[in-house]
Amino acid sequence: MISKNKSDITDFDFAAGKVILIDKEIGFTSFDIIAKLRKILNIKKIGHAGTLDPLATGLLIICTGKKTKEIYKYQNLDKRYSGVITLGKVTPSLDAGSEFIENNSIDGITNEMIYNTRDFFIGTISQIPPMFSAIKHKGKALYKYARKGIEIEREPREVTISKFEITKIELPEIHFDILCTKGTYIRAIAGDFGSKLGCGAYLSSLRRNAIGEFSVEDAFSIDEFARFVSGY
Repeated sequence: MISKNKSDITDFDFAAGKVILIDKEIGFTSFDIIAKLRKILNIKKIGHAGTLDPLATGLLIICTGKKTKEIYKYQNLDKRYSGVITLGKVTPSLDAGSEFIENNSIDGITNEMIYNTRDFFIGTISQIPPMFSAIKHKGKALYKYARKGIEIEREPREVTISKFEITKIELPEIHFDILCTKGTYIRAIAGDFGSKLGCGAYLSSLRRNAIGEFSVEDAFSIDEFARFVSGY
């Protein structure tokens, strides 16, 4: 594992296989990060253990060379996120990546209502994946249909939320910390949260803080990693 806290690395054979912790910046896709690392390391065999949306930041676990065969081990680990749900507004993508289609009043929404709604999501729940997602339908990603205004019926999936803490309420914003299983769409939780409150909501920010025992605090930014590699 190559992270900011492992300064004693002497073997830099990335083509043979390494695991790298990267802190993804906002605005980049997970594939963008892979492309940048492929260029920095001059290797072809490289992949990540769990996609982050372009507007999300935080931890990506990157595997190179033979370590790509172990990606599934990291994909199956629980994920921890922090972020902000903004009440009263709705977007088709359930985040800030598309235009608002609803702007509703949040008058009458109380802290008690918010905490009671939060409780609904703790445990094993059924979740319908967003249309704006990479899930395939007839070989094509759902987001490609969504961009054309086509709605595809999706089967609900079971996910488990073992922790859902409201860390701050500054209406219309609800700050949260979530620990969940693989395949959980935090955007869908935001949308469903707003629906249950009757005012709508969207995910206005998201950061992945941990995957299993691996923390974003130990991760390199892309620029930091490039400097780290060039120094050896």
